[in-house]
Amino acid sequence: ERKRGAKDQALGRSRGGLTTKIHMLADALGRPLRFIVTAGQVNDITQAPALLHGQSGDAVLADKAYDSNALRAIIAEIGATAVIPSNRTRRIIIPHDADAYKQRNRIERCFLPAQTLPTLGNPL
Repeated sequence: ERKRGAKDQALGRSRGGLTTKIHMLADALGRPLRFIVTAGQVNDITQAPALLHGQSGDAVLADKAYDSNALRAIIAEIGATAVIPSNRTRRIIIPHDADAYKQRNRIERCFLPAQTLPTLGNPL
């Protein structure tokens, strides 16, 4: 049976129209290891366990959208250190290694070429 519809095509609706979101896991050099495409309104943190499943490493760098006790526990289970700034709603701020966090820009640079294309990134 063939499924049809926005959900099956990872399309979500926002003020700007139909959108998609790419959730990606990369190695220390910024090379993509695994990615998941979802509808644009899907919360980032919901995809993190699937991306981290079966992985190992020294550290997991992520932005504030990934700050949760549950995700920090998953990261600890794989033997890595969570380098995630605390969300502003967190009552007790958890310190992170600011110098290590600067390396997260490697992930952002992976998406830079896609963002320059009108079909994948922002329309020109």
